[in-house]
Amino acid sequence: MNDYAVGWYRIARVKVGNLGHRLLLWVLIIYPLSVILTSCSNSTADEAAQFFLKGNVQLQKREYKEAIRYYSEAITKKPDFADAYNNRGLAKFRNDDREGALNDYTRAIETDPDFGTAYFNRAEVRLETGDAAGGLADLQHIDKQYRDSTFYQTRLGDAYVRLNNPAQAQVAYDRAVQLNPANVEALTNRGALFYSQKAYDQAKQDSQRALQLNPKQDAALNNQSLLLAHAGNYTDALGYVERALAIQPRQPYYLNNKAYLLLKLNRPADALPLVQESLQRDSQNAWAHQTLGLYYLSQHQPGPALTEFRQAEKLDASVDQLYYYIGTGELALGHKADACEAWRRGESAGDEQAKRERAVHCR
Repeated sequence: MNDYAVGWYRIARVKVGNLGHRLLLWVLIIYPLSVILTSCSNSTADEAAQFFLKGNVQLQKREYKEAIRYYSEAITKKPDFADAYNNRGLAKFRNDDREGALNDYTRAIETDPDFGTAYFNRAEVRLETGDAAGGLADLQHIDKQYRDSTFYQTRLGDAYVRLNNPAQAQVAYDRAVQLNPANVEALTNRGALFYSQKAYDQAKQDSQRALQLNPKQDAALNNQSLLLAHAGNYTDALGYVERALAIQPRQPYYLNNKAYLLLKLNRPADALPLVQESLQRDSQNAWAHQTLGLYYLSQHQPGPALTEFRQAEKLDASVDQLYYYIGTGELALGHKADACEAWRRGESAGDEQAKRERAVHCR
């Protein structure tokens, strides 16, 4: 169930309006732009400026394809227009074109190596596409410029989480909250970190504070659902994840979490289509494979269950209680030695249920 650890970090991201200063500067300071474009003729510079500003208007209206068209016109007029590359990258990012956004941010940086905002935005894309080391490198490149930004510290924390460095992530999230106690993203992501470290009281405090600040923060709603589920309150947990899904209806982590809760509430027929959709949207989610395995166990089908559990193991062997469930499936097939080995591994990882099963069946 606990795929929140990925879901929280990827979903609770910095909003576009906070991604940097230069986008806002160009929106607010219009007339000096023609002075900056000194490498072009006055008419070409004016045309590039006008296309750029039209792109900004469309970006703020969330008309991303139109924004991209205007920024492209600006770049045609002025091929070294770093800000147009950056803002076109923002439009592509919001239009779910990660590769296009990455390319545009890189072009902005190549055109202006001191363009801190483009480094920041490129780090965002790299983190979302699995290049955590590259994202961290971009963030470290602009540390002096951005270290006192709460949004920068939030993203830095996210990078360290992806790189399995919880101590540094904690420092960054703490700094983000210190800089702005109302930073919902930092509170949400720090809560996820606390949860992963089994610091449930602290996770609860951050989750509840985030929801006080923004009751429609879907990641925080999902967090609260998981905290309630951990306490065994599956009915209330279901209500929170359904609120998260009302905001992000097709989010694969939320779909899987709801499926897990429905299994806990003895509603396997309702759970199955949700976990199947979750896997269609993200086949690499180990937690969803475990949930599907649990569905098969509930239907007394240990063979298909083990197939799913083993796939989860390949993707992420640290999934909570995975080896307990693997052992359960193996025992149901009459493979006692394999079951005992699975429970031994679970016990080594601190799984109390695996420890109890091993004590009963393997002594």
